[in-house]
Amino acid sequence: MSKLYKLGLDVGSTTAKCVLLDEHDNFVYANYVRHNAHVIATVLRLLDEIVQKLGNNIILSVKVTGSAGMGISEKAEIAFIQEVVAASEVVQRKYSEVRTLIDIGGEDSKMIFFFPDRPPDIRMNGSCAGGTGAFIDQMATLLNTPVQQFDLLAQNHNQIYPIASRCGVFAKTDVQNLISRNVSKENIAYSVLHAVCIQLVNTLARGYDVVPKVMLIGGPFSFIPTLGKAALETLKLTEDQIVKTEHPTLLSAWGAAIHLLDRTELSITDFIAKLNASTKITTNQSFRLNPLFNKLLPFDDWKKQRKYIEIPKIKLADYQKQNAFLGIDSGSTTTKITLIGEDDELLFTYYAPNNGHSIGALSKGLTQLKQEIASSSKNIVIARTGVTGYGEELYYGIDWDLLHITNSV
Repeated sequence: MSKLYKLGLDVGSTTAKCVLLDEHDNFVYANYVRHNAHVIATVLRLLDEIVQKLGNNIILSVKVTGSAGMGISEKAEIAFIQEVVAASEVVQRKYSEVRTLIDIGGEDSKMIFFFPDRPPDIRMNGSCAGGTGAFIDQMATLLNTPVQQFDLLAQNHNQIYPIASRCGVFAKTDVQNLISRNVSKENIAYSVLHAVCIQLVNTLARGYDVVPKVMLIGGPFSFIPTLGKAALETLKLTEDQIVKTEHPTLLSAWGAAIHLLDRTELSITDFIAKLNASTKITTNQSFRLNPLFNKLLPFDDWKKQRKYIEIPKIKLADYQKQNAFLGIDSGSTTTKITLIGEDDELLFTYYAPNNGHSIGALSKGLTQLKQEIASSSKNIVIARTGVTGYGEELYYGIDWDLLHITNSV
């Protein structure tokens, strides 16, 4: 006879989590992977691993959850449970001492307050990615640091700077300003984690006291331990007020596996077939838009109609005068440098990413300018310099005026 297993799938905005339990609710298989927007393919890969482990002659009692799990529920006609409800199911059945659950996910975060005499109070941050795992990913990208090394940076901080975390756009402005002021990556990294914790209090607690004991779950808490330490400092908690679980990244999937009501029972081969069928989408040609360019207005004609401002350019070696004008744009993610002649001709250009180090990018660009001037055998005098962009404050102390460039910049 086919054996029955309970399967919980939590497919979120960035990751897919899977928990398979036997008839005694023991873990038989569990996994946590990033789906990189390939949701169905990732779930199929997880199911294939189950087949490799247990064979295909098994019956599944399935329930799915997560922001992307809704689509799987609809396409494969599988029972669905809201992810916070699923997580609270585990806490109430397995960790009854927990009074506050804090879950940081890829693009949302949740806080659940448990009470002995009434149902839980559930809070979510909506669809904004501020103060979530994706938010940390974005800030790590700005620092040109793999997210796996973000925790190592944050561990070595010695100062905290204010960073807005409600919106990634505002946070980027603050972080770019810190980078441009040459604040250490270590301090910026911890300040980002601190901002995430402040966001939890402001957006989710909203006046409620975070009562111990507290459980911290989700990928960011699991893979960035310093985030948990920042949460303890922000919430003024001690280690003995924290309840730990062996499966901090799988709680919602675990809850979907053990939730008793409205489950879908089918063989694993049928489940795989349903998911494969859901990827075969036919396109209705009547919904296609007309092409932007057709025979009446070819693309080449359109390009000819566009008006460009022609900037005269000459090589440094052909420049017959001495004075030149240096322009520097130290932007949020890139550094741009130009050298202009007395007649507004363009003598030199440089464009490169900052990679989290504005001064380094500028130094590299000026070194390249120095080498080109040296190879041209010209005695160029920088008669005037203009600086703009996020990093302009870094260069206020440098005397650019009348800077002579013969063999050095």
